[in-house]
Amino acid sequence: MTKPFQLIAKITPKPEYMEDVRQNILGILDRTRAEPGCLKFKLLQGRDGSCFYLDEEWASDEALAEHYAAPYIAPVFAKYEDWLAAPVEIHKMTPLA
Repeated sequence: MTKPFQLIAKITPKPEYMEDVRQNILGILDRTRAEPGCLKFKLLQGRDGSCFYLDEEWASDEALAEHYAAPYIAPVFAKYEDWLAAPVEIHKMTPLA
């Protein structure tokens, strides 16, 4: 099992889908935060308003994989295929200090 790690996901919607993306992410916040392997899950918006960021911390890679496999996540990812201007950028990080 891997150690806890942090993740930043950059989500860039097409302008006409900004509110749809926001609402879909808001709709999964509570369920995601309740997952046993989720240590942090925060939604932020870029100051220019063009993208969202998820600031996440997971107990392990396995916990993140379970999150991605959760039945409420698949519909969000399916909508992203049409709603996003670019693929989601995911950056996994290990805290150093």
